[in-house]
Amino acid sequence: MSETKLLKQLPAQLISPENFQPYGQVIYASSDGKHYDSTDAQLVLNNGIPRFYIMRLTERGRKFHKITRHVKCTQCLGSLEGKEWLMAVAPPSEAPAPKLEEISAFRIPGNCFIKLEVGTWHAGPYFDGEFVDFYNLELSDTNIIDHDTYNILQNQNLELEIV
Repeated sequence: MSETKLLKQLPAQLISPENFQPYGQVIYASSDGKHYDSTDAQLVLNNGIPRFYIMRLTERGRKFHKITRHVKCTQCLGSLEGKEWLMAVAPPSEAPAPKLEEISAFRIPGNCFIKLEVGTWHAGPYFDGEFVDFYNLELSDTNIIDHDTYNILQNQNLELEIV
């Protein structure tokens, strides 16, 4: 007989530069001609060929049981058409898995994008609805050679849901 999996709910907080700081940056529109400073995305893309593309995700919902990190680059994500979305994150670490108590969830409005620090654990994007198009900036081979995934369900019999 198999164990019944547990479900943990993660409340989503509205993202801000301050509450997202342990995981990366929140980038908002700025005036044309503004000089580069610390409010601009601080990118690490020197370990390969940068790739900027639009990815269409369909029917993602809010539940997940895997969380991933990239240790060779930063990653930027944002929705098109001003659509709100959700993301779960945990701070970068040397450990082979994030600490479950450190996983937080964020509600991200469509007027900004996020930059994940190198090594930030992340699950998402998630959303309600049929589909959302996202722009994604990472390396051309990030999902081939820099995709360290931890299976929470397999290792801890737990699924998480962003609420």
